[in-house]
Amino acid sequence: MNIYWQSFATFFRVGLFTLGGGYAMIPLIQTEVVDRHKWVSKEEFLDLIAIAQSCPGVFAANISIFIGYKLRKVPGAIVTCLGTCLPSFIIILLIAMFFRQFQDNPVVASIFRGIRPAVVALIAVPTFNLAKSAKITWSTCWIPIVCALAIWLLGVSPILVILLAAIGGYVYGTLIKPTE
Repeated sequence: MNIYWQSFATFFRVGLFTLGGGYAMIPLIQTEVVDRHKWVSKEEFLDLIAIAQSCPGVFAANISIFIGYKLRKVPGAIVTCLGTCLPSFIIILLIAMFFRQFQDNPVVASIFRGIRPAVVALIAVPTFNLAKSAKITWSTCWIPIVCALAIWLLGVSPILVILLAAIGGYVYGTLIKPTE
């Protein structure tokens, strides 16, 4: 099968069947690109997740662009990004066309109330898997907790947190860790 069609179909399927946004897509993307197609290794995938999170824009689009670029440079990046974004675009377009007719329907409201906890679970599972893959242990789990609390409770800018984390990682990796 043509790699362009295969990568488009893979990311279209990921975009179509994943609720909850980019983080909820991580397990499905990993299954497809690491386990099934072997387009990237598990280590490369973890690095791509870190890069995609730090880049501006939609996480799922970012990671699909990086994988597409690895496969076939700019044309591959365009194809995988279209595959990821097109399902959401179509679904949002259909919802926008018909939402006024259903917005006050109690059944629709109940469906959305039922989906919310499932979306939280879809985001929580990849977060714990990423923590495990990134070798976050009980002794280092304070770092993401403090960062999250600083952003949430104190209103610290996420950009500042990312910059401080990058500086801290650089200092640790070049000055502290080699001397241990």
